[in-house]
Amino acid sequence: MYSGFVRALPFVLLLFTISVTSEHTSNWAVLVSTSRFWFNYRHLANVLSLYRTVKRLGIPDSQIILMLPDDMACNPRNAFPGTVYSNADRAVDLYGDNIEVDYRGYEVTVENFIRLLTDRLDEDVPRSKRLGSDAGSNVLVYMTGHGGDQFLKFQDSEEIGAWDLADAFGQMWEKKRYHELLFMIDTCQANTMYTHFYSPNIIATGSSALDQSSYSHHADSDVGVAVIDRWTYYVLEFLETQVTSANSKQTLGDLFDSYDESKIHSQPGVRWDLFPGGEQEGRLRTVVDFFGNVQNVEVENVNATEPGSLKEDLIEIARLVEKWRTHDRDMFAGHNDSLLQDGAAVPRPESDMHYQVSPHHTVKMKVGPARMTEESTWEKRFIGLTVLGACAAVWLGGSLLGASSA
Repeated sequence: MYSGFVRALPFVLLLFTISVTSEHTSNWAVLVSTSRFWFNYRHLANVLSLYRTVKRLGIPDSQIILMLPDDMACNPRNAFPGTVYSNADRAVDLYGDNIEVDYRGYEVTVENFIRLLTDRLDEDVPRSKRLGSDAGSNVLVYMTGHGGDQFLKFQDSEEIGAWDLADAFGQMWEKKRYHELLFMIDTCQANTMYTHFYSPNIIATGSSALDQSSYSHHADSDVGVAVIDRWTYYVLEFLETQVTSANSKQTLGDLFDSYDESKIHSQPGVRWDLFPGGEQEGRLRTVVDFFGNVQNVEVENVNATEPGSLKEDLIEIARLVEKWRTHDRDMFAGHNDSLLQDGAAVPRPESDMHYQVSPHHTVKMKVGPARMTEESTWEKRFIGLTVLGACAAVWLGGSLLGASSA
């Protein structure tokens, strides 16, 4: 009977499972600055600006991987110790007290970045340094630094090439580590970094075309260096003014249409061909599908009767319960028959005897077989689970009716 219960356990779990048919079940962000040294302050500010935005729109730190090769906030040249700003008015401290850096300093390498994406990390690497995405995850990958034609420098000591990046995303797709992926990059000749992508469900955009530079926006005279790049500045302007909440309906099409070459001073690019439905479908994706943590969940109709539906599973469980009732009755009947011979109880073994001790002598007492009820303990537990499941189904049905009437 225990094996029968184990076999039916998946059916029981279905009673408490909500059918999720949304396009994605989680959101992850990988935000990477690849530059060291004080004069690259703006690259760190670029990343921290995006970090602040995705947190504002609901992605928790546990689902954000932040890679910072240098700590500008604590640099001795910083006139405002412990702070990082992306605007000369210094209205918002991007560093603040609530920042979680996952890869810092010399941990930011090409090898660690590729291992992170492809989940080829050692067993002792903590969860905070892992990208825990799966086949239902939308992943935002943002990179900024110094680059050129089909390469991006990491800390002026190594480079990642366009083919390296394409193959990393290819492994991610093969290992079911994303549902849809948005790749954004702000560097010189940025658009060349996604020319070799070949994996499906990717939308890519960059700040500048082949042979074009990516320019800084403005400097802070007190900080002494540029504090943000132009393309990232105008992307953030759109996100801060148009995408004001996690329920925003602004689309990726709206974001990309906001690009103004006269302001950015370069030609931003977008690649749609890897996305199912191409540009037409890609433009309809909302910004918060990647920058936020909104999950669209559709509950299965409890009255559906097609294969695999909740109603069909309930019928199957009821059939199994009746089968187990019959099995238990036959088993207990056979058990009682074995204990009775010609109406007399069979003597029990010496080991089953209980002893009662008195002040004068010890008396042996025979304890007869305890009568079992018709329903076994496991059957009662299973029937209880079935009743709870039926109640849950009724509740879900009521919720659906209420939602549809609303």
